[in-house]
Amino acid sequence: MKEWYEKIDAVERVSDLEAIRIGIFGKKGVLAAEFAKMKEAPNEQKAAIAKALNSHKSDLSVRIREKKELLQLHELEAAMQAEALDVTLYSTTSQSGSLHPVMETMDRIVEYFSAMNFAVHTGPMIEDDFHNFEALNLPKYHPARDMQDTFYFHDEMLLRTHTSPVQIRTMLNSKPPIRMIAPGAVFRRDYDLTHTPMFHQVEGLLVDEAGRVSFANLKFILEDFLHHMFGDVAVRFRPSFFPFTEPSAEVDISCIFCEGSGCRVCSKTGWLEVLGCGIVDANVFDAVGYKDVSGYAFGLGVERFAMLIHRIGDLRSLFEGDIRLLEQFR
Repeated sequence: MKEWYEKIDAVERVSDLEAIRIGIFGKKGVLAAEFAKMKEAPNEQKAAIAKALNSHKSDLSVRIREKKELLQLHELEAAMQAEALDVTLYSTTSQSGSLHPVMETMDRIVEYFSAMNFAVHTGPMIEDDFHNFEALNLPKYHPARDMQDTFYFHDEMLLRTHTSPVQIRTMLNSKPPIRMIAPGAVFRRDYDLTHTPMFHQVEGLLVDEAGRVSFANLKFILEDFLHHMFGDVAVRFRPSFFPFTEPSAEVDISCIFCEGSGCRVCSKTGWLEVLGCGIVDANVFDAVGYKDVSGYAFGLGVERFAMLIHRIGDLRSLFEGDIRLLEQFR
């Protein structure tokens, strides 16, 4: 048996150790063969032979287990050494990072309205039905709720479908005048070339005494804002419908790709829709307890602006983390 102890001590790989273990403890191993020889030994010697073999069996089992643990530790250390990275190594290929195009666009929008004396407000992403729908003139039976594609939880809790609930919370917690924007992430069950389940909005609200706010004020601020974002573009307002504003309008700019002459991007119309706006509906003011006030509101999708500014054709590419796209914005 001495040679097997020597083999265990000399082995250098776990796989070779396993072959030795089978050679000792297998059905055709050396221990099985030695125990088989006992029937040929004199009866008075069998007890001593069995005791010696069992002692070897126990010792060899312990020796193999300890050797296996040692070999596994050495192999792990070797693997870690082979995969080690020198984090102090200087590389001339290191490059500076940059803002994500969505965040860069968000910053530009916020900077403009901050300069126009709009406060920046935020709110929870998990909302209740009152703040997200009811207070915004969207009662439970309202068909416009179907346009929201909402992620619902239990007990009428939901992922907010727009940042308008921040406006409601602001009005409930403060008195006019109010001049604010609400940037942030929103969620809807939609996914295609121009929609993702999570995207970003910036919504604005201005409230003051009755008669001090008009659609002309809204038109001026939005035209100036769009020139700030897109340069020398034409701007037009089209009548539309939103439950929380009346009158309401959708705002278009002349196509930045064809300069209004008509192309595939603008569907040959020469115009691109960029945001929605309107005069705040009286029912919204009733829901927050405001009397004798007037105001306007507007909202835009940040990804939509980022796609137009950076000429990105597929909204989903903004969230796929493709370094070939992102490194262009360094």
